[in-house]
Amino acid sequence: MIVKEHPVGTELAMSNVIGEEEIDFSCDPYIGLEFLSADDALKFYISYANRMGFKVRIGQLYRSRTDGSVSSRRFVCSKEGHQLNSRTGCPAFIRVQINDSGRWVVDHFHKDHNHNLVETESENSIPKLQPKAAAAVDYSTEVTRRPRKKLLEVANDEPICSFGVINFKRLRKEELEGQPRIEPYVGQEFSSPNEAYQFYHAHAAHLGFGIRIGQLFRSKNDGLITSRRFVCSKEGFQHPSRVGCKAYLRIKSQPSGKWVVDRLEKDHNHDLGPEKERETKRLPASNILTEDVNTELVNGDIFRIDNYPVLKGGRQNHIRSDWYNMLTEYFQSRQAEDTGFFHAMEVDNGNCMSIFWADGRSRYACSQFGDVLVVDTSYRKSVYMVPFATFVGVNHHKQPVLLGCALIADESEESFTWLFQTWLRAMSGRQPLSVIADQDVSIQRAIAKVFPVTHHRFSLWQIKAKEQEYAGLLGNGFTKDYEKCVYLNQTVDEFDTAWNALLVKYGLKDNDWLKEMYEKRASWVPFYLKGTFSAGIPMKESMESFFGALLNGQTPLTEFIPRYERGLERRREEERKEDFNTSNFQPFLQTKEPVEEQCRRLYTLAIFKVFQKELLQCYSYLGFKIYEEGPLSRYLVRKCGNEMEKHVVTFNASNLDISCSCQMFEYEGVLCRHVLRVFQILELSEVPSRYILHRWTRNAEDGVFPDIESWSSSQELKSLMLWSLRETASKYIDAGASSIEKYKLAYEILREGGRKLCWNR
Repeated sequence: MIVKEHPVGTELAMSNVIGEEEIDFSCDPYIGLEFLSADDALKFYISYANRMGFKVRIGQLYRSRTDGSVSSRRFVCSKEGHQLNSRTGCPAFIRVQINDSGRWVVDHFHKDHNHNLVETESENSIPKLQPKAAAAVDYSTEVTRRPRKKLLEVANDEPICSFGVINFKRLRKEELEGQPRIEPYVGQEFSSPNEAYQFYHAHAAHLGFGIRIGQLFRSKNDGLITSRRFVCSKEGFQHPSRVGCKAYLRIKSQPSGKWVVDRLEKDHNHDLGPEKERETKRLPASNILTEDVNTELVNGDIFRIDNYPVLKGGRQNHIRSDWYNMLTEYFQSRQAEDTGFFHAMEVDNGNCMSIFWADGRSRYACSQFGDVLVVDTSYRKSVYMVPFATFVGVNHHKQPVLLGCALIADESEESFTWLFQTWLRAMSGRQPLSVIADQDVSIQRAIAKVFPVTHHRFSLWQIKAKEQEYAGLLGNGFTKDYEKCVYLNQTVDEFDTAWNALLVKYGLKDNDWLKEMYEKRASWVPFYLKGTFSAGIPMKESMESFFGALLNGQTPLTEFIPRYERGLERRREEERKEDFNTSNFQPFLQTKEPVEEQCRRLYTLAIFKVFQKELLQCYSYLGFKIYEEGPLSRYLVRKCGNEMEKHVVTFNASNLDISCSCQMFEYEGVLCRHVLRVFQILELSEVPSRYILHRWTRNAEDGVFPDIESWSSSQELKSLMLWSLRETASKYIDAGASSIEKYKLAYEILREGGRKLCWNR
């Protein structure tokens, strides 16, 4: 059975069941079970569900980054998720992945349900797929600039269809001649997009409906347009006259240079009018649709992608126009309340593009915790309506702290360059030490341009998705060897040797993705990341989204601001609670070491726990001096009973400079167990001040700046003082305005402070 790629947002078509007799419907699913097609896997899982007493829905599909073909599919229990009251978030599912031989193999299987199962009338029956059309799945966007997970759901009481599409008979070009009113059909060829548009325009006028230019898609490799979509004028709901009609025609470019209809929906959900009532102004035959989108007005409508405008010069814009008005009003109201509130809008050829904003609290937090910047564009993981991104740092309690927000017009280098430049301008102007962001070429180039001295660490979700793809194709053996190579090697030579051995063993020497990842190894391999400060953000897991489930790509316009403010307040309340706990509670000392008392006094509770853990662990290590010359000495520190776990600590007695080959301090900013063991050997009773980072201390936000000399310019230092004073004044004003008595006291204190600052001079 041949499974063809299925279009999201259209009907799932039926195909004949071939080879069904080869499927053993009596066995239970297991990892490694093979099928000739994804359809066969679906039929098998439905049969299994019938026997067990639950229903099945079609879940996520995944596409290859190389050619866009479907690489895996996921079938879930009908009670998966929480979108309906009847659903319980059931975790049961089966996932099949295509291998090199073209077979579909079960690579993930979760058997257990979180709800009661019911008996069915025909437990051992093979599922019968009725050849009637399923309801169309409504998606407002279809993203092609990068691979995305697309969720196809079928209601519990609707038939589940196969993934195959009907292969219509293709008519020869000479058969079309002399047929001016021919119906469009899948497989129909045109010499250009313009010819296809003219044909569909004439067809629409004949039947009595208008058309608009809908989506276009570009190649990820060279940016050339690969397909175009023409829709009924009543598609969508952006105007009262539109009724969400799903009729459309899509054409796709071929290697021969022809354009072929690959998707077509003929049915309308509204009445069609007489031809003369629907006839629209005919477009000139030339240059209606060119490779370089020119954004000329067509029937009063501009070229659009997913109902979002395509701007002059070919740049897309995924921000709908009504968002600009809503956010502008919100920004104005916030500026009236917060004098430190900042917002900016990118303008390209007179068109509004990306939007950035940050309140005074975020701008002050950036002056303290802007050394590590996480650019969270996780909205791009799935089909989205709202391209909402966050700039996040890590505060002195190891909590995420908001450093700015944005709506991103498109995924171009221009958008990200403007965004990073704006963030830098809005904050202190100080370059972060590291930026954690996606590895797309446009982002890499923008970071290199705006943050030339900053280390770019790749976001984990993209890497994990690709790793899972290879794990499904090559099996558990590859996964173990891959993880051992990436996570266990501690030197450059060890990593290179293990990497080459991995490529040879699994025949991946010519794999383009692995070649690229090796070239970029300094941006994702843990061994290479250890030398750059990242505030201890784990290397093996993704950082939690700042707003969690409150804001995502599907958040409606009317809910966006309330949810944004609710999520922001929730995070800041968590920070206030941790501030209170740090100020009012003392953790218990576990040793009699003077360094423990010193660090308890200086660190926040969260950071002291990290330090205390390292201190307790150091008692399990032995240290031996292996080198000494003048004030310089080296120690080999290894774990008792484990000869393999060892590191070298270098100490300079002249300036108390100390470092460890594990590089924990460089990466996390807290001394490791190996250094603390050497401190015990040397009988050092105090941690040198340079190894107590101010950003991890209790007074990190109190306006005390012991490292003023590290600020590279007077402008940066002035910004730092400005935000510190502004944040302190904000807290002072809030407390003073809580009652008449406190107001009077605050006012008198201000007057006295004014006299000391000579305000009246």
